Amino acid sequence: MSLTVTTPTDREIVLTRTFAGGRELLFEAYTRADLLTQWYGARGWNLVGCEIDLREGGAYRFTSRGPGGDEMVQAGTVRVLRRPERLELTELFEHQSYPGETLIIHEFTEHGGQTTVNTTVSYATPEGRDTALRYPMARGVTEAGDRLAALLAKSE
Repeated sequence: MSLTVTTPTDREIVLTRTFAGGRELLFEAYTRADLLTQWYGARGWNLVGCEIDLREGGAYRFTSRGPGGDEMVQAGTVRVLRRPERLELTELFEHQSYPGETLIIHEFTEHGGQTTVNTTVSYATPEGRDTALRYPMARGVTEAGDRLAALLAKSE
């Protein structure tokens, strides 16, 4: 299924994609280190460090390694954990090129054996959102989603 990207406000990006599989499985794929390391990241990028204290108030830290050995670190806290329908996280990148903390809300909705993941990314400023849009975000999220879809197909 393809990724839909919308910008409902000057600070938000909404990413929506439907996957084959139940929302419990999708929620696990978004929250378990052993699964995240198999799909998270654009083509050529791999999650080489994945620490998650999966509880409200818990922290996480993801280290991704890309082509040429480049590394990217993102970290934050778990704000809301409502298994298997909602996950809210704060996020800061170690070398972030826009100001402030980002809020990410993942909502998992299941219909007939398929789950739609609706991710709202709220930036601290309109400039932060615009900076993120200049990156190849849609390509990277699509490639990660394709890797996730392949992982889900193996688990059937």
